[in-house]
Amino acid sequence: MTAAQHRAVPRLNRPALPVAGLKLPPLTPESGIVHLGLGNFHRAHQAVYTADALRHTDGPWGITGVSTTPGARPRPVIEGMTAQDGLYTVLTLHRDGAVAASVPGVHHKGLVADGQGADVVAAIGADTTRIVSLTVTEKGYTFGADGRLDLDDPLVRAELAGGTPRTALGLIARGLQQRLRTGAPPVTLLSCDNLMDNGARLRSLLDEFIAALPAAEREDLQAYADASVSTPNSMVDRIAPATTDEHRALTARAFGVRDTVPVPAEPYKLWVMQDDFRAGRPAWEHAGAVFTKDVGPYELMKLRLLNGAHSLLAYLGLLRGHRSIDQAVDDELLGGVVEFAMREEILPTVPEPDGMPGATYIDELLDRFANPALGHRTAQVGSDGSLKIPVRWAGPLTESLAAGRVPRVLALGFAAYVRVITADDAYDERNLGTVHDGARGRLTELASRANGPDGKARLLLAEGGLLTQEATQHEEFANTVAEFARILDTHGVEAALRAAARD
Repeated sequence: MTAAQHRAVPRLNRPALPVAGLKLPPLTPESGIVHLGLGNFHRAHQAVYTADALRHTDGPWGITGVSTTPGARPRPVIEGMTAQDGLYTVLTLHRDGAVAASVPGVHHKGLVADGQGADVVAAIGADTTRIVSLTVTEKGYTFGADGRLDLDDPLVRAELAGGTPRTALGLIARGLQQRLRTGAPPVTLLSCDNLMDNGARLRSLLDEFIAALPAAEREDLQAYADASVSTPNSMVDRIAPATTDEHRALTARAFGVRDTVPVPAEPYKLWVMQDDFRAGRPAWEHAGAVFTKDVGPYELMKLRLLNGAHSLLAYLGLLRGHRSIDQAVDDELLGGVVEFAMREEILPTVPEPDGMPGATYIDELLDRFANPALGHRTAQVGSDGSLKIPVRWAGPLTESLAAGRVPRVLALGFAAYVRVITADDAYDERNLGTVHDGARGRLTELASRANGPDGKARLLLAEGGLLTQEATQHEEFANTVAEFARILDTHGVEAALRAAARD
């Protein structure tokens, strides 16, 4: 399809829908959810579950989406959805090349936190808002290397001093203040990010933010939060890579509409939550969501096996010259080494949820990773490793070392991360993309104090704030990381993978 032909295709709106059509009546339900983080994952996951739930049971569960990404990047999504009556296409991409389309149709006009912070606060504070959900990624919670609220972050400092909020915590705290003033009903804060005990973590960070406010604001707001705000834990699982021009062309070609902001996603999806909602919720169980008292085993299974293996495939894949995760997992040597790590190094540290055997989940993951239709970029998965590694690798490492096992593939993964993040332009060899990481400057400066690749790896392990004290002070693990750093530098990633495979 030529560019001219693509422009001639009708723009997606309510009169012009893909084959699957809307899942809802023509009018979007009243907004009862404010969602922070209007990225692809939310639009392919929580929005889809909400649309499916509303097919079963009506309710005021429309979504006001908020882009929390600083700068100009979020505008295309907001502008695209606004021009399309709040609509977009979810492209479900199967491994055999089959494609299905749906249009959730649950979003109201979106907002951008960077520039519309007061409007976001008003939306969170509205009487009609019953749930504030989040997919802002690890960095969106503005915590430091110690896991506590980063009071040195300039945005956090400005918000605590009364500036218009832009961070998730600032927006929520000021929204709760409005609810306190107006007597609004209770509300639920629902974190859907890859953080262990994400609801409890959100609650702790929010409490720290409130504690740092001036005394005149602090006491009443904390009492209100304690009495009227719930923060259930949740686990989310669906791969939704970045949108490309090919996805836009596919939507036009296959479904006859021009959509500037379609969302590609894999067929698999899972959502597990604690059922602790202070003011009601959509009937998500009728859309396949699982409610349980203990989300922990599901979280560990997903964070350590899916996300942990994803990071291994990203850093080792970049060093192998692979642009996407499916290329990395289809690499017989690399894929085999990562599968070994999943089965032998990570799985022994994971409690298996009822009805979800670890070995079966690994089989499913390897099949999902190999889906070429997703084109999930290694550089995208590898970004923000300074925040992801502590969540994904630290637990399996610490527990393995305590049990007397040194996980060599995870050691290789750490050495690979050091090599990628300290490389020039981190990391664009053969147009593989750039790995973005807010800690890159700090880690690169730290590495510059050491001699040789093994010295850099040892120093970042010891002082980079990426792993637990048990791991950083374990002599055999540190020696193994240094060994792989030397092999990567002198013999390359293939030799390092073969060394890991031999053991």
